[in-house]
Amino acid sequence: MANIDHLNAKRDLLMGLDPATLKEPTVPIDAYVQEAEDLYQWAIDDQVALDFAGINAQLLNDLPVRAGACREAQSLWNKEYRTSREAEKQWKDLAPQAYDLRDQLLHAFRYAYRNLPEQLNSIALIAEGTGHADMIQDLNDLAVLGRSHTQALTDIGFDLGQLDTAALQSVTMATLLAEINGLRNSNNEAKMLRDRAFTHLKELVDQLRSCGKYVFWKNPERLKGYSSNYWKRTKKKAAAEANQKPADAKQKSAADAKQKPAAEANQSPTV
Repeated sequence: MANIDHLNAKRDLLMGLDPATLKEPTVPIDAYVQEAEDLYQWAIDDQVALDFAGINAQLLNDLPVRAGACREAQSLWNKEYRTSREAEKQWKDLAPQAYDLRDQLLHAFRYAYRNLPEQLNSIALIAEGTGHADMIQDLNDLAVLGRSHTQALTDIGFDLGQLDTAALQSVTMATLLAEINGLRNSNNEAKMLRDRAFTHLKELVDQLRSCGKYVFWKNPERLKGYSSNYWKRTKKKAAAEANQKPADAKQKSAADAKQKPAAEANQSPTV
């Protein structure tokens, strides 16, 4: 089965998980899923022994299904995440232009409609408020107002094409802002699905590793397959860095000691 099939098979179960039990990955998700798949391949050879300790064949064979569902859910989240990051970049590029266009329209409209009290009131209302959402609404409102009273704009040499630009810019910026806010929303659906799939996978991985360590506690050759290589590498790296710091400190102290006499030699004598 493909990963998408695994996710579809698990979707109802995942959506029924208690939100209070959900966990976020503390390791790179691709590394975790790969370790889960490796664990399955390792545990297949121990099926009989594991069965006696509580991991039956049905439960063990559910591991690659959970792993596939988690991998697919992560891919969906990655896709949305990348799309939102691209939206942030586009927003950064386009927002100054959008704000400038809004200000240009307000400036032109105030002059064009200077003798039209009703339109001036509308402009004053549009100009109220701050923030991105307000700017987006302003662009659309100004486009609508301008199209309703084009003659006054034409009389001051205003380019009516800017009204279409404003309306289009309003739609573009609204779409970008929605994508950005979707990423920042802690209840993002794609992320929540990924967390549900990860939680479901982790439950079985933890259970299987615990069972394997219980069964093979006196068999190092089989026991080693029930530990996380990722955490082994992480701990080894942390230990190496910790050992390196005292050595670096000693080297720095030695260097400082060598430099101190030279520095003192250059000081002015005390009178």
